Amino acid sequence: MARNMTRFVCNECGAVHKKWAGRCDACSAWNSIVEDTAAAPSGPKGKALDRKGGRPVELSDLSVADPPLPRSVSGIAELDRVLGGGLVPASATLVGGDPGIGKSTLLLQAAAAFARKGAGVVYVSGEEAAAQIRMRAQRLGLADAPVKLAAETNLRNILATLEAEKPRLAIIDSIQTMWADHVDSAPGSVSQVRAAAHELVTFAKRQGISVILVGHVTKEGQIAGPRVVEHMVDTVLYFEGERGHQFRILRAVKNRFGPADEIGVFEMTGEGLAEVSNPSELFLSERGQPASGSVVFAGIEGTRPLLCEIQALVAPSPLATPRRTVVGWDSGRLAMILAVLEARAGIAFGGMDVYLNVAGGLRVAEPAADLAVAAALMSARQDHALPAETVVFGEISLSGALRPVPQADARLREAAKLGFSRAVGPNGLKRAAQAPISLETLDDLGGFVESVFGPLD
Repeated sequence: MARNMTRFVCNECGAVHKKWAGRCDACSAWNSIVEDTAAAPSGPKGKALDRKGGRPVELSDLSVADPPLPRSVSGIAELDRVLGGGLVPASATLVGGDPGIGKSTLLLQAAAAFARKGAGVVYVSGEEAAAQIRMRAQRLGLADAPVKLAAETNLRNILATLEAEKPRLAIIDSIQTMWADHVDSAPGSVSQVRAAAHELVTFAKRQGISVILVGHVTKEGQIAGPRVVEHMVDTVLYFEGERGHQFRILRAVKNRFGPADEIGVFEMTGEGLAEVSNPSELFLSERGQPASGSVVFAGIEGTRPLLCEIQALVAPSPLATPRRTVVGWDSGRLAMILAVLEARAGIAFGGMDVYLNVAGGLRVAEPAADLAVAAALMSARQDHALPAETVVFGEISLSGALRPVPQADARLREAAKLGFSRAVGPNGLKRAAQAPISLETLDDLGGFVESVFGPLD
């Protein structure tokens, strides 16, 4: 029989230590190491695995044609889009997001939508009482939805309930509150989270039901607990948004049944989360007359073209080390763009504070935003506004060359649909069809600066 051994595990990254320390050597987090109990392997070290009692596993060929996966559609188009077209049976989905961002509201609306489509839904909360969930449902107008509620944290009781009810969808809010009585550690610890996730995912695969798990996030924005939980599940979704904006973005970072990096856009209202069918129009709705430092970027999020406004402000700095403040973009990439502008185009930003913001609370990660950021910086520095009907996109290399980006047709069609008549991008774009918009292509950053802003003094 296996004996128990004591070890120390980091709650932030899951690293195992032989003794307690105030700071984790792996992730540098302070006061995150807790005592944990794990089963030690029995038998002498190096002993080969006993193969007696095993049975051969049935193998199949890659050429075997499987029927397409059946999907359950909720009717919430933005949620179905992020899931890859709907919820797949026997799948496990992990949803993470900041506290108060709207995870429980979104999942309660999703539970009601699936239940009204005829799917049996069980909503288990380890953080709220059933009465609190019913109050939220009444506020959202979902009190008549046939969703079954439970407030429970004991994993054994939850699995017994799900086995008796046999729903098509089970929502667990949240995985950090679940307690497995066969694991000797506190709820929320690495061992408890790993054990609870393993039991729930295995149960979902064995019983053929879909399970959605809610995960807390750390201050760095990562889902708390061991990263192995993200490997266990089939889909990982992040619910993002800024407290000062009403927009919320549901982003898929892993999806075994659909495209990753797909997004769904919602608007937080008094009656819950409302779908946004045209995010580009929403993110550009507050854009007024052309102003210096403001550039419209034609981007792609997953399979969806998305236009947003990039704003820059450049001002003389009274400090020895000028400020570089970024919201919604990578600060390291901003430093690279500033260095390329100085080295390849002769435009220096030394002694100037630089502020960069992606309007609307959106976060942009693709390199195609390089040229739009450079245009916004130049526009702010020269106090020269770009024409209101112009969109910009393209990647900048360290040599100053402009590199083509994928899905140029989708970007141009989205820009034309919103009334833009001119686009500026890199040379060599692959266009399958001519979009109703004029495209000016350039080879390098110096040519772009001269074409858009004219000769500099």
